[in-house]
Amino acid sequence: MFKAVALLKARPGISREQFVEYYEKHHVPLILRLMPQILDYRRNYVRTADAYLAKDITALDFDAVTELWYRSRADYESAAAVLRDAAVFQQIADDEEHFLDRGKTRMFVVEEYVTQFGS
Repeated sequence: MFKAVALLKARPGISREQFVEYYEKHHVPLILRLMPQILDYRRNYVRTADAYLAKDITALDFDAVTELWYRSRADYESAAAVLRDAAVFQQIADDEEHFLDRGKTRMFVVEEYVTQFGS
């Protein structure tokens, strides 16, 4: 498995409910249609009231932690290649303008370590 994580910030002026609804009902289907290489696509919405922040952090700068799973690095690279098509990239960018503060998006590849509990 190969995994990428994105930290996403809601566009100013929309509520958390609007952010979640647009992401789930519009953006997710678009991404899955354009990038069939994605094996698993998880959205984790931050509950700011329950967040623990170190004393020097005044606010979180993201509202969702998105996980994108691929069978292999090759599938990840194939999905990334889709974005090199200017028309596809523009379609995604235009959709993101509805709910994301695109200037605060961060995406990176991660190595996941899992602890097995009990049997």
